[in-house]
Amino acid sequence: MPTASNDNYALISLRDTCTLTSMSKTMIHRLRIEGTFPAAVALGEKRIAFSRIEVQAWIQAKLAARAVA
Repeated sequence: MPTASNDNYALISLRDTCTLTSMSKTMIHRLRIEGTFPAAVALGEKRIAFSRIEVQAWIQAKLAARAVA
């Protein structure tokens, strides 16, 4: 069973996701609709979160694409 200290299973709020990516909520929602951003995890009727490791992998891919361009 995963432990709370295991970042592979950590969920982060939309606000923290905005901070981590330096993007607005609107931009994150737009990318989610396009299917180019990690899928959200529904926590309740009006609350979502994101997998920290998936968001970090998305950022890494953006940095890698920059290096190639």
